Formats: sequence, structure tokens, C-alpha cells
Amino acid sequence: MIPDRVAAPGIDETPLRGEIPRHYAQRIARAKAASVAQPGAFILAADTVVAVGRRILPKPDDPAGVRECLALLSGRRHQVLTCLVLVGPDGSASERLSATAVAFARLSPAQLDAYAASGEGVGKAGGYAIQGRAGAFVRLLLGSYSGVVGLPLFEAAQLLRGRSYPVP
Repeated sequence: MIPDRVAAPGIDETPLRGEIPRHYAQRIARAKAASVAQPGAFILAADTVVAVGRRILPKPDDPAGVRECLALLSGRRHQVLTCLVLVGPDGSASERLSATAVAFARLSPAQLDAYAASGEGVGKAGGYAIQGRAGAFVRLLLGSYSGVVGLPLFEAAQLLRGRSYPVP
């Protein structure tokens, strides 16, 4: 399954006041799909959110923001929510939400500083990339590893198969 093209939707990803993480992920994934929709094409859009309780963590744009996110995640459990939206050639949409619980070990100030300085978490939901160095911080994962990376592959395949799209 190789996409014909990848499009970056130009949408405002600012959370609405009081918006809970699940609704935010759904709203943004739907908006992404709608912004790039083309008649006669399959469109797969997704959004991933890292949340501590009702708080949506940002995609930090600098090492200080990465450190702040990781300090909040240190020693506690959080949720990674990825909403997938599939728009079929007829324009109808289907969606799935992948919810994964992740628990981090307690991180020392030196670990926080080193990870933030690596630059790996910049621009990543919650300030970390589980497929990289941050994988060493994870003491528990309940759910979809690929959903934490950003695209829950099982759910994506299920959506596509449900529309008779050929998926191996």
C-alpha cells in the first residue's frame, strides 16, 4: 500500500477552549481529510494527540518545550490517541480511534536535559518519539505501538479493507 501522493493540509490545529483530547483528535483528522479530499480518490488522514488527563500536550517547537513535556510525563501514565479518517471515492467517510496507554519511568534531570538537547522530540506530539531514544523511557504500553508512532497500522488496514481497498 503505497500512497499516490502525500499532502500537507494547511489547517489550524489549535485546540478549542475546553476541548477534550479525543474530540480534538477526531476534529483535526476530519479537517485534514476534508482539506485534501478529491472526488474518486481514497484519502487517509490522521492526527495523534498525547494527553495527560484532559490536558493536550503540544508539539513543542524547541528543546525547552520538549523538556517541559517530558517532565510532565516522567513517572506517570498518559494516553496517545490517534484518529484515522478514510474518505472513499464516493465521498463518504469512516473513522477509527486508537487509544494507547503509555507509562514512562521516572526521568532524572540529566535524562530530561539529554533528550531535550537531542532535538528528537521537537515537533512531535507530547515532545517525544517512541521509535527513537524515548523508547528507553517506556515502562508500559497498552495498545498500539504504531499508533504511538503516529499511524495505527491495524486500524488503517481495517478501514481500507472495509472499503475493499487491496491491503496485504
